[in-house]
Amino acid sequence: MQSLWMVAASFLFACMGVCVKLAADTFSAPEIVFYRSAISLVLMFGLMRLHGIRFATGQIRHQVFRGASGFVSLLLYFYAIAMLPLATAVTLNYTSPIFLALYFAAFAGMRLRAGMIVALVIGFAGVIVLLRPTLQSDQLLGGLIALASGIISGLAYFNVRELGARGEPEARTVFYFSLFATLCSAAWMLLYEFHPVDLRGGLLLFGVGALATLAQLCMTRAYKRGKPIVAASLAYTAIVFASLFGMLIWNEVLPAGAWLGIGLIVVSGIAASRFSRAESVTIAAEQD
Repeated sequence: MQSLWMVAASFLFACMGVCVKLAADTFSAPEIVFYRSAISLVLMFGLMRLHGIRFATGQIRHQVFRGASGFVSLLLYFYAIAMLPLATAVTLNYTSPIFLALYFAAFAGMRLRAGMIVALVIGFAGVIVLLRPTLQSDQLLGGLIALASGIISGLAYFNVRELGARGEPEARTVFYFSLFATLCSAAWMLLYEFHPVDLRGGLLLFGVGALATLAQLCMTRAYKRGKPIVAASLAYTAIVFASLFGMLIWNEVLPAGAWLGIGLIVVSGIAASRFSRAESVTIAAEQD
């Protein structure tokens, strides 16, 4: 049940993606990252003050790792969106759950049972079928950037789980990520042109920041309270939401193959949940 927080996060991330896609016509990737992070930082500051959450952390090293990996991944992702068709950029970025599983196997000693591996492969196959990405020869660099964003994003999610396991409140984790990303993108923007912000641009940028903040809170809770691999599988639902937004906003008609992809993603989430529960029962029996 806790993993449903990831479904909420995926919906909000898809809404954020709509705002990013529209804002990218005017603003550069570092600018969007800056406004996204700065708005999130202000909102998180107010939220933490409202709930009396202390800003001091005893996990500064992990917070820095999470902030650095999250910032680099986000910047690469926005660059990839500008260089590639959106379907290609999103698909390659959503390889992050595959790498997350590998990080847990390599660094946390988690056993990846055959059923769970199959579920992850099915989910990734569903993403490919749904988006049907293609890479042209002149898009190789953008493809590598998008893939790198997925690899580093998986590391960021791993750090989120580690922070949750160490008792860090999700609000504090999102706050430090926003702080790190704001400072880094502000420094980066010194090398770029500042575009004036009109009413339309301001609303889009605020939407990016506000939606990202809510999505980060939901995602952090999903990884802290739920099974990390289940949460990673359910993250694929962001593609489903994005496809629906494409139909509603840009009148995109999904072919039969796209619906097949959606079905594979749903099956992946259900299967991952089933194998996760079975693993929990096995572990509990072994402890008894």
